[in-house]
Amino acid sequence: MPDTTDTIFRGIFLSFMRVHVLYHAAQAPIYGVEMTQELARHGYEVSPGTLYPLLHGLEKAEYLVSAEQVVEGKVRKYYSITPAGRKALKNLKPKIRELVNEVLI
Repeated sequence: MPDTTDTIFRGIFLSFMRVHVLYHAAQAPIYGVEMTQELARHGYEVSPGTLYPLLHGLEKAEYLVSAEQVVEGKVRKYYSITPAGRKALKNLKPKIRELVNEVLI
């Protein structure tokens, strides 16, 4: 029987990462390696096999849009938040605040 605790925790952490990605994309365009490093600073060990599908999912949901740029001779895909992504982030913030206040305070 599969460990449902691991599955539930993975889903929660992926949701946390989505919010974190939206937050940073709202500040400035982001790219994969940069977000892997940022998430690592917060204790998330994220492989490219996890991060890139997450970014692509946010793009498919129209919360992010991507644009390629050549940096030091290599093509890098930058992700920027869309108006729908800003709205989603704005709607998430009070819910996150409420949850933190209830669970941690």
